[in-house]
Amino acid sequence: MKILIIEDDNNVIRLLERIIEDRELGQLIGYANDGTSGLNEISRLKPDIVLVDLLMPGKDGISLVKEAKGMYPDVFFIMISQVSSKDMIGKSYQSGIEYYISKPINAIEVESVIRKVKDKINMDRKLSQIQSLFFTDNDSRKEQENNNKADKIKVTMQKIGITGEAGSQDIYNIVKYLVDNKKSMSDYTVRELCSKFTEQPKTMEQRIRRTATVGMINLANIGIEDYMNETFTEYSTGLYNFEQIKTEMDYIRGKSKKRGKVNLKKFLDGMVFYCSNTD
Repeated sequence: MKILIIEDDNNVIRLLERIIEDRELGQLIGYANDGTSGLNEISRLKPDIVLVDLLMPGKDGISLVKEAKGMYPDVFFIMISQVSSKDMIGKSYQSGIEYYISKPINAIEVESVIRKVKDKINMDRKLSQIQSLFFTDNDSRKEQENNNKADKIKVTMQKIGITGEAGSQDIYNIVKYLVDNKKSMSDYTVRELCSKFTEQPKTMEQRIRRTATVGMINLANIGIEDYMNETFTEYSTGLYNFEQIKTEMDYIRGKSKKRGKVNLKKFLDGMVFYCSNTD
């Protein structure tokens, strides 16, 4: 544990140095005789613990601690002073110190305080490591979940044959937005959603409709070939209105001049469902 002393009395510095070394409290890495040079030494030496006098020429201990805490929040400060004013002691703690040691120096008190601060530093570091591991694991998990969601969107589009269509990226963007924000099409109109991605929402909506229509046509053709096909049975109801799929099938067979229609809200909600499904 690296320790720095900022004190204008060299006799006090020597006494503290002897206590730190004799009781093996840490590594004394330097000292300064005033607040201004002390702040520079904190910046240069990066100590773990700073023993700082309250009353010093130039910059007093309270001002130093306030300034240093803003720049080096991980440094721990122990104030040393013969001042016994409760108001001054209170201001010292408000500035960011951990403990206050009264002069004249008592070796037992100094040892006890430094060991307490060392224990706190070690505990904080362990907690920080645990949190780092936790958040790293969470970040990895979130990244994996996002990748899985993206894959599911692409797989669904691939199954209904719209991956290469002009509106496939638009569909991907909207579905991912809805999933990430835990929203559904009941929260927006299609035009409102499109306006989040482009200044020409009407054009984007038309691309999506054309692409979704291609998917419907593909499913209708699959249904004609194999009515029990898994892709047909799942997506003809999950993404479209089945009656409209049947209408499109009749059109393809030449039995009707009427074509099937796409409900974009149902289509996009269906995409969100398949993307969110944990199966």
